[in-house]
Amino acid sequence: MEITRRDFLRISAGMAFTTLLPKSLLPLHAGEAVAPVIGIARGEKSKLAKAAIDLVGGIDTFIQEGDSVCIKPNISFAANSTCGATTSAEVTRQVVRLCLEAGASKVMIVDHTIQDPKLCTERSGIEEAIIDKKKVSLLTLTKERQFAEVEVTGGNELQVIKVAKILENVNKFINLPTAKSHSATGVSLGIKNLMGLIWDRGSLHRKNLHRAIAELATVMKPDLTVVDATRVLTSGGPGGPGKTVALDAVIAGQDVVAVDSYTVGITQWYNKSFTGKGVKYIVAAAELGLGEIDTERMRIREVEV
Repeated sequence: MEITRRDFLRISAGMAFTTLLPKSLLPLHAGEAVAPVIGIARGEKSKLAKAAIDLVGGIDTFIQEGDSVCIKPNISFAANSTCGATTSAEVTRQVVRLCLEAGASKVMIVDHTIQDPKLCTERSGIEEAIIDKKKVSLLTLTKERQFAEVEVTGGNELQVIKVAKILENVNKFINLPTAKSHSATGVSLGIKNLMGLIWDRGSLHRKNLHRAIAELATVMKPDLTVVDATRVLTSGGPGGPGKTVALDAVIAGQDVVAVDSYTVGITQWYNKSFTGKGVKYIVAAAELGLGEIDTERMRIREVEV
């Protein structure tokens, strides 16, 4: 049985608050899995987001007339916008425009930054994505009251976690990470980007971090994940500076595990090549039944634009 975004995850201990979470919260069952489609576009930066999303069905597959949309880029660090530590404002703008063209009534760009929100906003250039001030807004989460505690059913590392309330108030959730290295987890991609929608990310570092990150994906499931791989921070992440490689690519898909696993293989990290099976939190998410880790079982579609 699939629990939709309009279903509720009830809080334990008799709490009255209920949190509206994206799409299916249940793992895939044996025999039901369909090979996930991964779209990868390379070439002209201004065309990459649309081209990649078109390969997985087009924006109209995910966004309908009147939808309210939460877009979650990574703008956690007050880093130079070209180093790859933050999601490109250009790619974010493209995704915002696609949502509006599909008929979205409201688009909210949301993140809980690690460093000073004002500096993160300025240096990432993310305000460039606010192309319609009536319909598009930027929200940097700074107060604990912007989060609500939800139960992590069956969690080993997480029993409850405070998740951004904004997910209650939207119809669709687009995960928009940048592809970068990470000192604690090897890489930071789609699943890792979900940490920007919880209040106390430091608490995960006091647990089995990899399993805890995977368990986040059991209570937050994006409708679409779009990875900005236009410039990839292949060392020195998550905040940089480090080695940045210009790949001029965007990768899209509905299965966040598959998207992450595929993205690991598009370049070297720390001058070494490895696959999604070499990233502990991606492995943990696959073991939880949250998606496909084996690239041989994916339908890979590629285009040059």
